[in-house]
Amino acid sequence: MSSTLSSFYVDALPYIDQEYNDPQVRLAVAQLIEDETRRYKPTKNYLETVVNLPPHNITQFETEILRNEFERLKNGQPMEPLSMKRYELPPPPTGKLNDLWSWNESLENSYSQLEHQSIRVDNLELMNCYGAEAWKTYNSFLGKLAERSRLQLEALKKQIQEINLERKTRQIDAGERIKILEEIWVTLVSKNYEIERACVQLASENGKLEQKLLQKESLNNDNDKNN
Repeated sequence: MSSTLSSFYVDALPYIDQEYNDPQVRLAVAQLIEDETRRYKPTKNYLETVVNLPPHNITQFETEILRNEFERLKNGQPMEPLSMKRYELPPPPTGKLNDLWSWNESLENSYSQLEHQSIRVDNLELMNCYGAEAWKTYNSFLGKLAERSRLQLEALKKQIQEINLERKTRQIDAGERIKILEEIWVTLVSKNYEIERACVQLASENGKLEQKLLQKESLNNDNDKNN
């Protein structure tokens, strides 16, 4: 984690910097963002700079059924009703009541419907015998999945809390060091200002002394000339 954090330049300490809580600062920041968004006018599509971007294909996962359904919706046609023909036992048409093959087809259809209903009864009996235990097993499996997910969630929350606590501790320590360095900086700046002021004062006094010395030398020269 430390190597990852050290690879980024952090210029803000949210646990230390409290200036943003000032309403005036918030207003100024919001105004800057609004001004920037008003001035910003994109000149090109940013997706053009993305390399190896696959072509956009909205029909990639469409099946024949989906295409037909989309076409039906596009044309505003109603949905076809559920066909109940497979559950019907129609007799031969009126014109083929004496046709043996037509009666054979109707009989085969009857056998198919009977077998289908028999299979449904078998499935219901199997579900009646084993369905409850199967659902219990499935629910137990789901419970284990939920428990494992809960433990993972708790571990992630704990990890996030530890990271936030570490960030807060680091930032508080950094804030204390920054505060000490700021106090040292203020002290040094004050000392430099005092030294600079003393230098200016010394330079002014030296200038005055030089003027007095020059005046004195000038008076001595005048006295020598008079003598």
